Amino acid sequence: MKPDTTAPVLALLVGAAFWGVVWYPFRRLDAAGLDGLWATVATYGLALVLGALVFRRQLAEVARMPAFGWLMAAAIGWSNLAYVLGVLNGEVMRVLLLFYLAPLWTVPLARLLLGERLDGWGAVVVALAMAGAATMLWRPEIGFPWPGSFAEWLGVAAGFLFALGNVLVRKLETMSDAGKSLAVWLGVTAAGIIHLPASKLEPGAAFAAAASQWPLIAGVGASLVAMSYLLQ
Repeated sequence: MKPDTTAPVLALLVGAAFWGVVWYPFRRLDAAGLDGLWATVATYGLALVLGALVFRRQLAEVARMPAFGWLMAAAIGWSNLAYVLGVLNGEVMRVLLLFYLAPLWTVPLARLLLGERLDGWGAVVVALAMAGAATMLWRPEIGFPWPGSFAEWLGVAAGFLFALGNVLVRKLETMSDAGKSLAVWLGVTAAGIIHLPASKLEPGAAFAAAASQWPLIAGVGASLVAMSYLLQ
């Protein structure tokens, strides 16, 4: 008897829709004076705190993660940071289309790390996705639809690292979904903190902007907890 795939498919569709709209609250935060680096630390830091409270029994799993667990946390950490910075500094549609090329990178990564082979229908779906993205990204003045700006390269990097992180999520069968989610929130928060020195925003101004936007930050943080766990 084949397993029911309805719930996993719905979860992935909801997750994909979430990443298609979450750029808007980050732009709202940016307009309010909280740049992408500080907004990432604030929202994912809150998600980490909330997640640690809800899944406190799984905190020990993070401490004893295998090397692939830390690699997964780092990959998704920099993926999410690249996504936020890309949609804040580039044309949202183009950055998102490049981010959504993640399935293309998943094919060789899943073959290498999981031993999975792409079947005929999977190849057709990947080809259709590539053709659709190329059509949408095409601009005569630019030429072939390669990334045309640093923000768009961030979109490509975010998609590749997201694919790598998702493949590693599947590989880490000994970790619980909650444990992997905690590792993700930790990875994104750490990536943001590491790059905070690059921000032009002074800490005092950042804290003031965060305080004025706490309902939005709380909403995004809580949504990230739900979406990250759902994706697992």
